Amino acid sequence: MRLGDPEVDRMRGLAEAACRRAYAPYSGLHVGAAVMVEGGELFAGCNVENASYSLTICAERNALFQAVSAGHRRLLAVALYSDTPVPLVPCGACRQVLAEFGPDCDVFCFSPVAAPAHFQLSELLPVPFSLRSHR
Repeated sequence: MRLGDPEVDRMRGLAEAACRRAYAPYSGLHVGAAVMVEGGELFAGCNVENASYSLTICAERNALFQAVSAGHRRLLAVALYSDTPVPLVPCGACRQVLAEFGPDCDVFCFSPVAAPAHFQLSELLPVPFSLRSHR
């Protein structure tokens, strides 16, 4: 998958819409994500903060957990949209969770101003923790 592909454009649109629904009264950082699973179905999510900050959920995990709850186990791509001057990349916790379901998935990062970025998750997390690698 590449930037400019129709599927990536659809994911960006869903992530941008989800970003507008983010609940971020503490950080002010609004993020939306869309994930594509095997078969092409898309799921979106936004970050949801909490006064007990460790209970906050990132947009990427929100979207992925919705896909998993719907029975999907193979992640193909994730698009991240943030209302920041430069595109954000997934945090370390999100990278690890994404790697559980799509270690080689495409990661597309967007913001309203800067040029988008495209990575393979394996570039962002070259050695994920995995019980499979320890057996």
